[in-house]
Amino acid sequence: MIRDLKAIVNIETPSTEKKLLDQAADYLVKYAEKNLSCETELIENVNSGNNVSLRIGKDTVKKPLLVLAHYDTVWSKGTLSRIPFSVSDGVARGPGVFDMKGGLVQGLWALRSLEEYGKQDRRIEMLITSDEELGSDSSKELIETRAKISEAALVLEPSQDGKVKTARKGIGEFSINVIGKAAHAGLEPWKGVNAIEEAARVILFLQSLNRIEKGTTINVCTVNGGTRTNVIADRATLGVDFRVASEAEANKLVKSVMSIKPNNPSVKLEISGGLNRPPMQKTYETERILEIAKTIGLEFGTTIEDCAVGGGSDGNFCAAVGIPVLDGLGAVGNGAHAENEFVDLNQMPLRAAIFERLLEEL
Repeated sequence: MIRDLKAIVNIETPSTEKKLLDQAADYLVKYAEKNLSCETELIENVNSGNNVSLRIGKDTVKKPLLVLAHYDTVWSKGTLSRIPFSVSDGVARGPGVFDMKGGLVQGLWALRSLEEYGKQDRRIEMLITSDEELGSDSSKELIETRAKISEAALVLEPSQDGKVKTARKGIGEFSINVIGKAAHAGLEPWKGVNAIEEAARVILFLQSLNRIEKGTTINVCTVNGGTRTNVIADRATLGVDFRVASEAEANKLVKSVMSIKPNNPSVKLEISGGLNRPPMQKTYETERILEIAKTIGLEFGTTIEDCAVGGGSDGNFCAAVGIPVLDGLGAVGNGAHAENEFVDLNQMPLRAAIFERLLEEL
């Protein structure tokens, strides 16, 4: 497993670098053809890296299980030279090792084990996509299509301190362009309309929409505006992130933002965006799968706990089409999207074994 983890980490996969992404997709297909008796499909993708589908088992009266993983990372090309793959004191480090190449390797080994030692009475598809870190714009339709014909989705995203994830917030973004009027800041400032001043008022209004008690957060995360210090700013742009625990809160928040009116009638506001990933809420069926996972964990001498998190995944899309989702079944470690990300190597075989048993029991 360490050998395989090193191989996939050493193929850099920034979400925006199609050539590198396609190299990783080719590697995964060849790996599966060598190590698994499965149907492999390289799904060409014009807008991002190619996606990979691995299918084991035969079609039966039971609906298939969908296993989700992604191989893209947030790390730019060249990061590997600065943060190379390494193993020390029982942990592995490197760009994307925790989010989520460790989980990807665990999933592949679970399929290998299932084919060699396990039993299955339904088809299992492992769908490995290339743009999750960008919001899955190019793979969303593919994921939803596969989810609609599946019994459940099992997601190999990293665990949360070893816990699986049974609920995730919905995620959205807004881009707000504030258009004012330029003027000389010293000679005729009164002839200008300061877009930055108006943007500041918009920011304060957006902050007022936070409802922590309901799981709703909204934050202005990027601000750009103006041209020079002696010119009244004629433009400003705000990049806004929001998270919601329910569809109802999402609808309310989107309505409030899209209806913002400028304080200065001479300013024009251009607002775009909305909900990207719908909330993933814990359901009765999710609880049923969780209980099976807990029982399997006890068989291996470990306790499986669950949690709700603010981040999203492709599991959100599956929940939105009405199937149960158990997420966070991937690596145990920490530091997602940070330079200190790591995977606990001692946990990888255990988590792969638990995952293989879960595929058998469902």
